[in-house]
Amino acid sequence: MSTNPSVPDYDLADTIELSTPEQVRAISDPLRTTILGLLHERGATVTELADAVKRPKGTVAHHVNVLAEAGLLRVVRTRRVRAIDERYYGRTARMFYVSVGQSPGGGPLPLDFNDFEVAAKESAAAYQAHQLWAFIRHARISPEQATEFWHRIKDLVQEFDQVPRSGETTYGFAVGLYPMTDYPTLPAEKS
Repeated sequence: MSTNPSVPDYDLADTIELSTPEQVRAISDPLRTTILGLLHERGATVTELADAVKRPKGTVAHHVNVLAEAGLLRVVRTRRVRAIDERYYGRTARMFYVSVGQSPGGGPLPLDFNDFEVAAKESAAAYQAHQLWAFIRHARISPEQATEFWHRIKDLVQEFDQVPRSGETTYGFAVGLYPMTDYPTLPAEKS
């Protein structure tokens, strides 16, 4: 379980590896990833989620059910309101991950499973307003070094996920590590 119980306001695992195609499909929808993101703050009802994303309650309920059936959400508490039990949903883990470049079953990830495409769309307004902070670097390293580096990045993402929510502005945080086959390299140094 998490070492920071204040964010969100319910217990959850730190990480869960997605092990079924249904789980990968569940998180590849932008509305569902937004719902998962909102639930980093606290448990919420379908009504609260629908208000936050400005979508019909029935639409949000459908997406919450898909996430719950995939094991990514669960009911974290209930509250009795006028003879009806109101369910509060929460994530089952702070971070969900798929083995690098593979979907469960060993096939390639679906083409719509690209967080950088989402980040590019989300960051366009920040770029126009000169409020986008970004770096891109390239390095020839071994696959083992890349894996080690990626584990360190995952730790930073977990730290970002656990920051108590405050303020009026939501910030996006996108990271990635990818092999390049067409990046130029220097020839071996002559002795």
